[in-house]
Amino acid sequence: MPYVGQVLVFDADDTLWENNVVFERVIDDFLQWLDHPTLDRAEIRAILDDIERANAVTHGYGSKVFLHSLGECLERLRERPATDAERRSIDGLARALVEHRVELMPGVAEALDELAGRHELLLLTKGEREEQQRKLDACGLLHHFGAAHIVPEKNADTYRWLAGEHGFDPARAWMIGNSPRSDILPARAAGMNAVFIPNANTWVLEHDDLDPTDTGVLRLAAFPDLLRHF
Repeated sequence: MPYVGQVLVFDADDTLWENNVVFERVIDDFLQWLDHPTLDRAEIRAILDDIERANAVTHGYGSKVFLHSLGECLERLRERPATDAERRSIDGLARALVEHRVELMPGVAEALDELAGRHELLLLTKGEREEQQRKLDACGLLHHFGAAHIVPEKNADTYRWLAGEHGFDPARAWMIGNSPRSDILPARAAGMNAVFIPNANTWVLEHDDLDPTDTGVLRLAAFPDLLRHF
């Protein structure tokens, strides 16, 4: 039996639209361009992942931090500062991040049309404010949401703040997203329910293990499946 009258909180990147796949394409181009004489692609990717993990803690998320990480990876592997020409090459590889148009996931617009008539919808995304706002403005979906929030990080305190800000009971709210680390686990820690919609292109730093026995987590294969439950 479908849930009724719920508060549905939606992640944005890789839930409403594709995002990380563009970063992955840039990384593939970067690894090919780097052409390290001794390390293979997997070894270089592991180094880049470590650099991104550290920079996310210090600098946050977004294209600018990603570019910084690529440059830092180059310098670590070359054991010297990057030249101006190398930095221009990295900027060229990453131009797709700036030029990338918002591409909605299949069925998102139609599903939100229906869900907005039955539930209170909110949007919660993390990242660099200007970059995320650009995507929100371009997506054509904001009219469905009572509010859209851009935050630097999504942890349990973020979800507690959201519940207080909008005055809803966490027990009748659902966080819907593709990231175990940012969407599912911290929402559950804050007392909310969660809907996990996997995306094959989810950033490796957003991966985490979910408890298969947790009845507060609904697992769906695709976004339109929400209509069968809400």
